[in-house]
Amino acid sequence: MARRAAAELRATGVSVAPRAAAAPEPLTAQERQIAEPAATGLSNKQIGERLFLSHRTVGSHLYRVYPELGITSRAALRGALEGLSGAPEPDRAPGGPDGKRRNGQPAG
Repeated sequence: MARRAAAELRATGVSVAPRAAAAPEPLTAQERQIAEPAATGLSNKQIGERLFLSHRTVGSHLYRVYPELGITSRAALRGALEGLSGAPEPDRAPGGPDGKRRNGQPAG
């Protein structure tokens, strides 16, 4: 159908420019939360332990993230994330954003 429409437009003298590759879809917060540590080299098991998820859930999220970023391997993840609106966050100690565990004690 699109080919026919393009052919008819060309017949009328209108030039049809090929579509530019679409920009990668932005990731959801959870996809990004999983993809960033994966980009730093953590295993699915390590990511799951930090986020209280099973390693299979982590793998499932990454499986869906790759096509959204237009990549096919974990090795390309870092570069794809850097191409989005911000670079991956540096790896933090286990615990909350302040580096403390739930009980208020420093992590590590």
